[in-house]
This record gives sequence, C-alpha cells and structure tokens, in this order.
Amino acid sequence: MNTDLQQLVNEKARRWLEGSYDEATKQQVKYLMEHDPKELTESFYKDLEFGTGGLRGIMGVGTNRMNIYTVGMATQGLANYLKKCFAGETIKVAIGHDCRNNSRLFAEHVADIFASNGFKVYLFDDLRPTPELSFAIRELKCHSGVVVTASHNPKEYNGYKAYWNDGAQVTPPHDKNIIEEVGKITSVDQILCGKNKENIEILGEAFDDIYLNRVKGLSLSPESVKKFHDMKIVYTPVHGTGVRLVPESLRRYGFTNVISVPEQSVVSGDFPTVESPNPEERTTMKMAIDLAAREGAELIIATDPDADRIGVALRTEEGEYVLLNGNQTLVLIGSYMLTRWSQLGKLDGKQFVIKTIVTSEMFRAVADAFGVKCYDCLTGFKYIAKIIRENEGKTRYIGGGEESFGFLAGDFVRDKDAVSACSLAAEAAAWAKDTMGLTLYGWLKQLYVKYGFYKEGLVSVVRKGKEGAEEIQKMMVDYRANPPKAILGSPVVKINDFLTLETTDTKTGVKTLIAQDKSNVLQFFTEDGTKVSVRPSGTEPKIKFYFGVCAPLCCVERFEEVNAQLDAKIEALKKDMNLI
Repeated sequence: MNTDLQQLVNEKARRWLEGSYDEATKQQVKYLMEHDPKELTESFYKDLEFGTGGLRGIMGVGTNRMNIYTVGMATQGLANYLKKCFAGETIKVAIGHDCRNNSRLFAEHVADIFASNGFKVYLFDDLRPTPELSFAIRELKCHSGVVVTASHNPKEYNGYKAYWNDGAQVTPPHDKNIIEEVGKITSVDQILCGKNKENIEILGEAFDDIYLNRVKGLSLSPESVKKFHDMKIVYTPVHGTGVRLVPESLRRYGFTNVISVPEQSVVSGDFPTVESPNPEERTTMKMAIDLAAREGAELIIATDPDADRIGVALRTEEGEYVLLNGNQTLVLIGSYMLTRWSQLGKLDGKQFVIKTIVTSEMFRAVADAFGVKCYDCLTGFKYIAKIIRENEGKTRYIGGGEESFGFLAGDFVRDKDAVSACSLAAEAAAWAKDTMGLTLYGWLKQLYVKYGFYKEGLVSVVRKGKEGAEEIQKMMVDYRANPPKAILGSPVVKINDFLTLETTDTKTGVKTLIAQDKSNVLQFFTEDGTKVSVRPSGTEPKIKFYFGVCAPLCCVERFEEVNAQLDAKIEALKKDMNLI
C-alpha cells in the first residue's frame, strides 16, 4: 500500500477512535489497526458512496462499510433535503426492512433520526417485502420512505434504498440533489437523534390486510382458481420477507395446497441453505425443486430476500423442472393479464404496458397483438414507475417488468412486486389448466408458436480496479467510434445510443431523437431480428452484453429443435463479439 493511502486510512481510523462513536465500534477499529491492516484499509480507504439508488455495502466499522453511522449520515442528508423540498409541511416517511443481519437495527436508527428531525414516521413492526413499503408511502401519503435491504446480495451486505412521494425509488433531479445533501454531512455530530420518539407509529398486520386486499384486487380468474384450488404449488421465501405474505396472498386468491420449503422458511440473514439468496440461480432453487419433484407440484415460485424479485420453475411433460428467466416470467404473466383483460372486455385502447430496453422484444409483440401500447424505458424499476406517473389520469397501466426477474401488476405499488407476481403466476397456471388443459410450460410453447420464439442471453465482463474501469469506458468509446456493420453475418440496420439519445438508420444515415433519459447504453439491431445491448453497470466493475434472438416456431413439436438452434446462435454471437 502506498504511503499516502496508508496515512489517509490511519487518519480516518483515528477520527473514529476520538469521535462520537460507541465503545464497541472504537474497540473494533482499534483491533483492525493492530491486527488486520488489510481490512482496516478496505473499511476506511474511501467513504461508502450514496448513489442514485442509495447505499449498498459490506457491514462493519468504517467509512466504507454499512453501519449505524454511515446509515445515519445518509439519513440526515435525506432529511435535510426533504425539509428543503417540503418546507412548512409536516413531513411523513415510511420505513421498512428485510431479514438481513442488522436490518432491524438500521431501520430503527433511521426512524429515530427522522423523528428527531420532526417528521411523522411509520415504521413496520418487523420485516416486510419491499413492495409493501412502496405501497405504504402511497397509502399513507408520505413524502418519502426508506427500505433497509441489500436485495439478493451475499449475507455480508446490507443496503438502503430511498423512495419519493410517489412510492418509487428516487429519480432525477432528486437523486443527485439528495447525494449532494448527504455529501454535506461530514461528521456524525451533525446527525439528529434521540428525540421525539412519540413521532414514530408502528405498522402491523392491520396494514398488511390493506396491502393484501389490493393484491387480491388484481385477480382475473377466480372461477379457474376455484376449480383448481388444490393445485400443488411449492414456494420458497429463501429465508426472507415473503415468508408470511406470499402464502397468505395465495390463500386469499383461493389456493389451498401451497407447500412452503420448511428449511428456507426460517427467517435468517445468514441464508444458511444457499450460497447466494438469488432465485435466478438453480442452486438456490434446488431445495424447492427437490420438494416439488417429491410432491409432484406443477408450479414452483420463489422470492428473493426482500420479496421484490420472483423466481419461477415449471414442470415439463417429462416431469422435469425448467427454471424460467426473467424475460419468460414477464412474457407469461404479462400475456396472461393481457389475455384476460381482453376476454373481460377491459381493453379500450387506453391501457399500456412497460418493459426495459434490455428486456425481450417478445413482450412488445404480445402487446402489439392486443393493440396495447408498450413503452420502453431504461433499466431499473424507477423508470417504469416514472412512465406510470407520467400517464396517470390519461391511460391505465396493466403490468410490466424487466429481464432481471422483476414484475409489477397494477399501479398501487411503484416498485417490482413479487407478492402480487406470485399470486398472478399461480392464477395463470390454474387458468391455463381450466381453459386449455395446458400447464404453464405448455402454454409458453404455444405463445412461442403464436408470437415467435424469442430467446435471450447475457454475458457480464468483469474488469476490476481503476484500469478495469478505464477499459470498460474505452470499450464504449470504441463501439461508438466504430460500430459493427454486421453481427454474425447479418447487417446492422439500426443503432440506439442512449447517451446521445439518437437512433440511427444505418441504411439512410437518418437520425431520430429517442424520448428517454440519458444512459451509457448502446443497442445494435440486425436485419435478421437480433438485438445486442451493451451496458456498463452503474454499481459494479462490469460491462453487460444482452443478446436477443428470435425465430419462427411452426408447431410445439419443433420446440426442442428451434430452442437448440437459438441457443447455438446466442453462443455464436458471443464468439462473434469476442466475449468467449
């Protein structure tokens, strides 16, 4: 380690030994200084950044760790910004948290700080799904809200997400303005705490009823559920916040045979049964799949620790279980909702759906077939929420989502919601059995026949450190300076650049404006219908390549053959772009 960095680290650590920090924290800092210089450096070499989505980091002592002091400084900065925006008003905030170690401690500290700033605070009595926090902000007419969660990150992590008065995560200009205010909090002595405890109101199960009743209001096929109420459904909360509300929501929909994975229904921030609490990974879903195989269940559903992402596995005709990706889950639940809205006579041209720019184009094809407008937006549910907000009072939002396992039905929540998504996935399965005699997997194949077989792939290229960040930046510069003229032999016919907000028709050279927020994302569309999106991560040292391919599927019997062809094409695309 260079001398300047070592000096900086030691100076910052000494300030923690001398400042207004609790004794246990000081002892831990002292231990690191004497016995673990590497961890000391990691803990103090920089300040944990409050980004556009809030905080996320490893828990521990230090300026670069999640602890009550870094959480407190972020909260005081947010409080100061709220006082600027809503001067003269009684500011109201809602606070929720997930199952992670220290989440309750952090949430109570956040509540204390907001109350000490004179705010009215609604704090959930225990862990709750993130979407319920979003709902609470809207239902209780709050100005802001915070959820303490690190989503599906490893157990060492925790996080802090800030929400605005529409129940969505903060978007421009508030995100940057909050970051600026947080940056002005340079000492823990600036944090107000220990006052106005009477300003804190606890939310309990009575509030859950209000939320669950709204989720129940999304139901579209109660008759089908009644016929197949005993359909076997295996559910796992992966030790997280869905443990009570997801089974209860399914029960209210009418399902009577929901089998929870017992080992993973134990609430624990240590996530003892999985390496990663991420329902995208088959290893995380293994216990649920094994239980489903023993029980002969038709449907497996899972939620991540804060119950905003949904994982789905479906039984095939051979009795195997296929884990869906986020695109397939969106297409299935979205197609179900559009079909039922149409059958119930609820479509009149004043409805819309939303997907992100890196999500499957199949959802657009389905929406087009029903005459429903499909909006594209940047990656992140706050952008989906923004489009919902812009259309309020004009047109009605049905549903939408993103490839990273997030789906939202209805507009009473403004973040992805796995509680409602699980209930609608189960209802779709009952409806498919009732009206077509099909499993959901069988219906998905029929959708491929009807709309085209769309398939997606993803490659994440990791480049760590300062040099890695520069290399990622250079890749984007090079793609802009010398965009590919063809990909896997098919000419590139259109390029979307979300940094310049221009679409280029490569045949004519004509440029048109993209009505979107700016982001460092490039997309290449080829003559044969292939889509390649290139996007550096905003939070990690990686650049992501999203591949979308499609082909006609003449009949279900050719599913495996075309599936294999599309898989091979995605692998060939990766090679063509020198990614493998």
